[in-house]
Amino acid sequence: MSLTFLTPAAALLALGVVVPLVVFVFRRRHARRVRGRLGLGEPARRRLVVALGSLLAAAVLVGLAAAQPVLERDTTLRVRTDAEVFVVLDITRSMLAQESVSAPTRIERAKEVASTYRASLPTVRIGLASLTDRVLPHLFPSFREDVYEATLERAIEIERPPPRTGFRTNVTALDSLGAVRTLRFFSPSAKKRLLVVVTDGESVGVSNIRLAAIMRRQPEIGTIFVHVWGGDESVFNRGAREPQYKPNRDSRQVLERLADATGGGVVSEDQVPQAVRLTRAFLGDGPTAVEGERGKRLPLAPYLTMLAFVPLGLALWRRDR
Repeated sequence: MSLTFLTPAAALLALGVVVPLVVFVFRRRHARRVRGRLGLGEPARRRLVVALGSLLAAAVLVGLAAAQPVLERDTTLRVRTDAEVFVVLDITRSMLAQESVSAPTRIERAKEVASTYRASLPTVRIGLASLTDRVLPHLFPSFREDVYEATLERAIEIERPPPRTGFRTNVTALDSLGAVRTLRFFSPSAKKRLLVVVTDGESVGVSNIRLAAIMRRQPEIGTIFVHVWGGDESVFNRGAREPQYKPNRDSRQVLERLADATGGGVVSEDQVPQAVRLTRAFLGDGPTAVEGERGKRLPLAPYLTMLAFVPLGLALWRRDR
């Protein structure tokens, strides 16, 4: 654990207390002369100590906050050496569907699912791929959560890259998931392999038997489908609904049949914890190795700023007594 200051020079802000201190000294001298002329006694020294102490404490706390102290702690990260996961996001135009113009789109919700899922499995190598009428890798399985999040934010977008068959709204081809084996998405050392497919399930025809044969070949590739879908959603273009898009109300059944064939599971978009449980059940236990360190950072400036109000409040409270 270590403490670092991002802007140490900003701590000089605490020297600003010199101005009110000088004002305080001159006013105290003036008040002493006035009391002497009126024959009044000196106020209790304790009040003076409390006022000065409160002022100095507030200045020190503000100066420390301005220096932006950060508490850093590094912990050793052990990662599974025999397991890899690919999160595959559907990026076809139907993933632009939303309940209203201001509501989140399916792709936005899918990204949130992918992010939450990744954060729940820090000891597993996880990669990212996109799905249209083909499946393409964007990040091969890695333990780096920061790289995963950056790829998810910057590389996963609707029709980027576009499908090969055109720009229709419904071009999702779940059949293309078989390419993850033929194109060797997983490393040879990965004995436990899993696909987590985040999709609306609005796919063109799927050959369940063919895809099941590919997935069940050893080493087996497990499947979990996360259904991101709403029956009242539409694709909007400049605020108007696209009449050519109609939600496929059989999409859940499409995924369930495919999951049954491949020995996988289906969960809704609000059931990410269940997807994590299915993942852990499929991967089981296995060997791990130290891959690096995982750092946690706690900025202390907000806490110091709030703490500075305590001595200030004490000084003001004592002033009214």
